[in-house]
Amino acid sequence: MKLSIVLPVLNEQQQLPQVLECLRPARERGVEVIIVDGGSEDGTLTAAARAGARVVSSPKGRARQMNAGARVAGGNVLLFLHVDTILPERADRLIEAAICDHRCVWGRFDVDIRGRPWMLRVIAVLMNWRSRISGIATGDQAIFVARSAFESVGGFPDQPLMEDVELCKRLRVMSPPACLRARVVTSGRRWESRGVWRTIVLMWRLRWAYWRGVPPNVLANLYE
Repeated sequence: MKLSIVLPVLNEQQQLPQVLECLRPARERGVEVIIVDGGSEDGTLTAAARAGARVVSSPKGRARQMNAGARVAGGNVLLFLHVDTILPERADRLIEAAICDHRCVWGRFDVDIRGRPWMLRVIAVLMNWRSRISGIATGDQAIFVARSAFESVGGFPDQPLMEDVELCKRLRVMSPPACLRARVVTSGRRWESRGVWRTIVLMWRLRWAYWRGVPPNVLANLYE
């Protein structure tokens, strides 16, 4: 297996050095890391250069940036990682074991959410539980997929929100996800900045509306 990690960023000079340092052991084992910049105006590109990371440019938008990274990636397995998410140790080996048994063409990790509110721990448990039952993952769970499967479903849909949910729905037709119990650790900054309960209610409203067919661009306006 050759793994490529695609990391979309936009004005992330504070977060990027930490995640690149955590990825250094994997890079030393031959894992490719691609930073996809959506037009940063801070020190993001400088931080990437200091770490010796490969950087490509793309129009802004997480789906567009991740598709751009996938196009130039050299790996036959792709992992899409948020900049505020840290992978477990030897994640590449765990992915290889999950993909190479040929039962699953894609998967995700369980998640822990880092932050002060105790409710974040509950949210993480519910996210992991929901994902196992539904076969749907979110980007916070570090989705990985065989390149051939990713290309066969057309990559991420070009939409401003729920691109991860839509990708999972398409991949689920090909195989169930490999639900790895090893945990990624993601930042709770979104919940803390907006309010934990307010964010929970908002996310469920958005998911319900998406299931009912509300266009993603309308949902993106609500999210913002």
